[in-house]
Amino acid sequence: MPVILIANPKGGVGKSTLATNTAGYLARRGHAVMLGDVDKQQSARRWLSLRTAELPLIRGWELDAEQQTVKPPKGVSHVVMDSPAGLSGKKLRALYKLADKILIPLQPSLFDIQATFDFVQKLQELRAENEGRGAGKAPQLAIVGMRAKEGTLSVQQLQDFLPELAVPVLGLLRDTQNYVQLAARGMTLWDVAPSRVERDLAQWLPVTAWLEAANA
Repeated sequence: MPVILIANPKGGVGKSTLATNTAGYLARRGHAVMLGDVDKQQSARRWLSLRTAELPLIRGWELDAEQQTVKPPKGVSHVVMDSPAGLSGKKLRALYKLADKILIPLQPSLFDIQATFDFVQKLQELRAENEGRGAGKAPQLAIVGMRAKEGTLSVQQLQDFLPELAVPVLGLLRDTQNYVQLAARGMTLWDVAPSRVERDLAQWLPVTAWLEAANA
């Protein structure tokens, strides 16, 4: 069961947008998908409550009434986890061990770039620690630029910086109201006519290819 973690300790970088659309893509492909929060804001749970029955099913955490814990529902084939701002310490270590892939959203701003650089360094440290303990295969990492406005200085600065991270960059997703309007109805790019979001779907092609690829 592949576990895809959407993570960046910086708040407001587009984690929930990336998480919901990742889950939406996998559901549209026919996978049995769970979208779960590890975020006190419970953004994913609220989004799921807006989703109508005729859309491809995306499930949330299942509550174990006896143990008062949450777990993936039975039959789930793919798990997408939306993580909180400030992710660090024991929680980061636990999620790192669970994840098969970690997708890191990054906005074109100086503060986001600095925070993401530090976060990637921490993930690399965790990888080295796990390898030293023989703890098994490390999760694949990739970065997606969010809310990118073409032709702006901030996007140029981001593109100049990305090679320093030594992490695959899957592309830049443009700043558009499509994500906002669809989220308000519990929907994703894959829940509307492709002609309506054609440009956005094209930008997602490298992301979806990475999601579908098996771990190396």
